[in-house]
Amino acid sequence: MTIRVLIADDQVMVRQGFTVLLDAEPGIEVVGQAVDGLDAVGKVAELGPDVVLMDIRMPGLGGIDATRRITEPAGATVKVLVLTTFDLDEYVYEALRAGASGFLLKDASAAELARAVRVVAAGDALLAPNITKRLIAEFSRLTDAPRAPLKDRVGALTERETEVLSLIAQGLSNAEIAGRLVLAEQTVKTHVSRILVKLGLRDRTQAAVFAYDTGLVRPAGY
Repeated sequence: MTIRVLIADDQVMVRQGFTVLLDAEPGIEVVGQAVDGLDAVGKVAELGPDVVLMDIRMPGLGGIDATRRITEPAGATVKVLVLTTFDLDEYVYEALRAGASGFLLKDASAAELARAVRVVAAGDALLAPNITKRLIAEFSRLTDAPRAPLKDRVGALTERETEVLSLIAQGLSNAEIAGRLVLAEQTVKTHVSRILVKLGLRDRTQAAVFAYDTGLVRPAGY
């Protein structure tokens, strides 16, 4: 099944470059380009892509608000992969909170770009790289105190599910969590699915953000 991609960036060279790289990959097709966030929202409705590569800093409607508009509607299935020039861009964390499934640096190689698109299209989250974990930890430190309604939702989880959520937030894969807790990987997958359903979350990225927001996990040293 071909993965349909929309590229949203205000720089024409970035759009064209990513289009060439992705169209050369088997099973991936760039179905459109958007020049800003508002254009991206419209193109998503028009073209129905599976994945949007979304630049954060664009004139008019920025990438964060565009991500929120794309992912918030009930039944929305499109995945957003945010693009940034800096690995600690202060806006990336907000984009993750807005519903993005991960982020990618603009200097990523063709192989990294294609892998990222396939990962988020499959419903997973681009959370494994240390750079993502560091970003979530750093900017969660700058947010307000945990909100009570969020903390109340943690109470719906079993002790084991809480353990799994904590390890997800630390960037561990299902296989790594299985090894840490001495469980079968399929059992971990079941726990992850139940966590997402109970908390009303879309994917592992949202689960990690939720864990930091509620104070269940704290950045090292804080």
